[in-house]
Amino acid sequence: MDDVLCDFLEAYKTARKEFPKVEFPQGNYGFWLNLKPIKGAIEAVNILKENFDVYILSAPSEYNPLSYTEKRLWIENHLGKNMVNRLILSSHKNLNKGDFLIDDYTEGKGQDKFEGELINFGSEKFPDWEVVLKYLKNKI
Repeated sequence: MDDVLCDFLEAYKTARKEFPKVEFPQGNYGFWLNLKPIKGAIEAVNILKENFDVYILSAPSEYNPLSYTEKRLWIENHLGKNMVNRLILSSHKNLNKGDFLIDDYTEGKGQDKFEGELINFGSEKFPDWEVVLKYLKNKI
């Protein structure tokens, strides 16, 4: 979810500038809820839902217990209430089963142990949603 569907990094940088003494600004109320969607992300999820059984997998923030609630509300606000039941919050992404995992990291939360194919979002091979969608359309 973070830096794949919503722009965590930009919000984090902005918050660090505004509140330089706050070590973990993602712990502030409303941080997760107010993240902006990544360009093309909402449209991409809607396109993928036409051909794939799409779930949103996100690691919760250990610095903000509100991230559980705010991530759920973010999904409802941007992808609709029907996607709320498709939100999985886990710091162990390898425990989930699927053909594809789209993530901005290749390791750290079990991505490297995921049994399906890892699509490294934001990498040279998969820099944006346009490229990811084109790649996955070829997999259908």
